[in-house]
Amino acid sequence: MKLRKAAAFAALFLMLAPSFAPLARAERLVTSLSTHRVLISSNFTGTSLVLFAAIEESDAPRDKPKKYDIAITVRGPAATFVTRKKDRILGLWVNYESRRYPETPSYLAVLTNRAPSEFGPLDLQAKYKIGLAYAALPPTILADEEFGQALLRVKKAEGLFYEETNAVTFLTPTLFRATVPIPGTAPTGSYEIDVHVFSNGVLAAQQTTAIEVVKTGFEAFVAHSAREARLDYGLGVAFLAFIVGTLAGLIFRRN
Repeated sequence: MKLRKAAAFAALFLMLAPSFAPLARAERLVTSLSTHRVLISSNFTGTSLVLFAAIEESDAPRDKPKKYDIAITVRGPAATFVTRKKDRILGLWVNYESRRYPETPSYLAVLTNRAPSEFGPLDLQAKYKIGLAYAALPPTILADEEFGQALLRVKKAEGLFYEETNAVTFLTPTLFRATVPIPGTAPTGSYEIDVHVFSNGVLAAQQTTAIEVVKTGFEAFVAHSAREARLDYGLGVAFLAFIVGTLAGLIFRRN
């Protein structure tokens, strides 16, 4: 009887032993930014941030080092944009059709180490929003190619949509850096930075961080007054306009 109990206990232990074994550690991503706060003053013409990241590889044994693909997506505050199409009606050019794009990033930068199309299938790009079009617009709107492409074209011309396919530099096989441009026309607010690491078309690691773009100096005072003290701001602007108009009238009257 004791022998049977011991055999049963041994069999049960062998069945449960794999569940008690230590799990292999998966890849982990560690990132660092040169700054998390961008200050905009009256002479601000743009700046750049530097992102460093290290991939802590898994404990799983392998014959040769992994090769990684990196996608860094920077999204500014969301806003609603309208794309209009003009047509000639009765000899006049008028806005004939339009499309609204709610929850569209006001600023968007996609930085990769190579073309996103080389990362894997299109489903991979759509799932993780890799590439300028996928990151800017949902798949349902991408089907409306004419208006969607017009939006991308206009935002790129304004310098607010940016894509670079060789912007990520590997310093070692697991350490990389990238320069994130912040143009002079960048809107204020919170910017989300998503970093995705892929290996053989499979997501290996990811991390999200953020930066703040804020106004400083006199511009910050004016923006704060217009937002928080609207009555005082309106009265101040009206009084300033009255003073400027009065002075201009006196000067031109003397002439």
